[in-house]
Amino acid sequence: MVFIIFAGLMLFLCPVCIACTTTIVTPGASESGAMFVSHSDDGHLADARLMYVPAADHKAGSSRPVYYDAVSIGELPEYASFTYCRYTGTSRGPDYENPGAPQTEPLGYIPQVVHTYAYYDGNYGIMNEHQLMFGECTDGSKTDTNIEKEERMPGPKRLFYSAELARVALERCKTSKDAVKLMGDLIDTYGYYGTGETLPVADPKEAWVIEMVPGPKDVPGLWVAQKVPDGEVFVAANELRIREIDPDNPNQLYSRHLYSTAEAMDWWKPEDGKLDWLRTVSKGEYNHPYYSLRRVWRLMTKLAPSRDFSPWVEDGFTKAYPFSIKPDKKLAREDVMALHRDHYEGTEFDMTKGVAAGPFGCPYRILGPYDAGGDVSDPSKKLEGAWERPLSVYYCTYVFVCEGRSSLPDPIGGVLWFGNGKPSETCFTPFYVGATAVADPYKTCDARYFTRDSAFWTFNFVENWAALNYKHIHRDIESKRNQMERELGDAVREMDQEALAAYKKDPEKARALLTEFSVSSANDTFTTWQAFGDLLVAKYADGGLNYPGKLNIEMGYPKEWRDTTSWPHGPIKYDKPDKE
Repeated sequence: MVFIIFAGLMLFLCPVCIACTTTIVTPGASESGAMFVSHSDDGHLADARLMYVPAADHKAGSSRPVYYDAVSIGELPEYASFTYCRYTGTSRGPDYENPGAPQTEPLGYIPQVVHTYAYYDGNYGIMNEHQLMFGECTDGSKTDTNIEKEERMPGPKRLFYSAELARVALERCKTSKDAVKLMGDLIDTYGYYGTGETLPVADPKEAWVIEMVPGPKDVPGLWVAQKVPDGEVFVAANELRIREIDPDNPNQLYSRHLYSTAEAMDWWKPEDGKLDWLRTVSKGEYNHPYYSLRRVWRLMTKLAPSRDFSPWVEDGFTKAYPFSIKPDKKLAREDVMALHRDHYEGTEFDMTKGVAAGPFGCPYRILGPYDAGGDVSDPSKKLEGAWERPLSVYYCTYVFVCEGRSSLPDPIGGVLWFGNGKPSETCFTPFYVGATAVADPYKTCDARYFTRDSAFWTFNFVENWAALNYKHIHRDIESKRNQMERELGDAVREMDQEALAAYKKDPEKARALLTEFSVSSANDTFTTWQAFGDLLVAKYADGGLNYPGKLNIEMGYPKEWRDTTSWPHGPIKYDKPDKE
């Protein structure tokens, strides 16, 4: 049985809430020498499915369809692209086929190549069979503040959003620099719609960041790209991160339309000096002051506490936080995962403290119609207040860490660590890029309905149950997920060796091993977490603490919170209380 959680189809034409955090950890900054790219897809009940798109051969001279992405500006039913179902059709392999559903219509076409690579797909392209990997976050820009504006809308002259750009790059490229060049050329040639975007893109040896915004008027789009120095870490959180562009810098690339457009729009002139990308094409931060910068500050203080970065800056165009940073110590995989699990614990912004956290220290703040949206400098917005925006946010759809290892063959070296729901309450499970299938629970989800066969709904249920008594239930979740992730890490180390031995003799046998491992590990994570959720229901039912053989141990409320309520004032006597 399924349970309808939304009345009707209210998701139609609703703008999607996309506000993500993304990082790159270069090999010189990691303990193992691996490249890491991470991304939290904070899309609030967007399409949570992890899909496998197989490699394919194509006829010479054929065309590749380009599809609209609802994560850009919301659902457009005429293309059959929705937030709860990003794509339906045959162009991306069997995982996306559903003949009984509306078939997604292409915006247009580009020339196809004779062979395309296999990759993992989400709301944005994630990682391909050659260890090319992507992250993502949405940014504001001067050309995307109004959904009615022609330059923001898709059409024949604006075929691409960042998600589809990443997919084309994953189909065709093996290195990050080639991917950046391809995406830049596609923007310049076929046009770009939607929002400002930051895409980290890396291979096991080199990492780049490409940023893009819709072009004004007849300009197809604008973009810049910058290489991340080895030994450093890049972070982004809903604000463009590239600053001065130097035409003589070999570690930067940019659109052929950039300078002429900036000058024509009076955004920049040569006498200003080097073109500042952030200041030229955007209004700065997103949603409200510190919505983006607080996360950048937090990550940089965790990475390099010796730098003593201040959380307070002059404005959204600050240069207080560099493009990338050398960490005080090299990061393990678990450290990269932990970056996304933060609520400012131990800082002056600790979201587990204060009245808004409730009696049990819940760090999540439910947004409402009174909260800010859009660019921070939008003159139509009156800011009456704002919540801090943590790294782990309640409306996260999924989070992942891509791990690329140049010391191993591509099918074995690339591992996607994927988790549904809030980063702080999820368990990352491994999917080798050499595998050829995704476990059914991870490619099963419809955000309109709760079902028991979906990994997303299994994790979503547990994290929502945790809100009953966050302090205690999260402690159980943390213990369980840490144990499982340690065991999965050990299992990956063993599988690396087994698959490598098989690969030297028969690469296809190695792929079969990697597929069996990835699918079985994901299925085990799903069933274990489902049983864990069922245990939590009984353990914390009705506000008590229930151990086997002992029921309803009364915990009550913490005294410091309880004394802020009406509790100490009665009813403790028969006299009518005075008004005071």
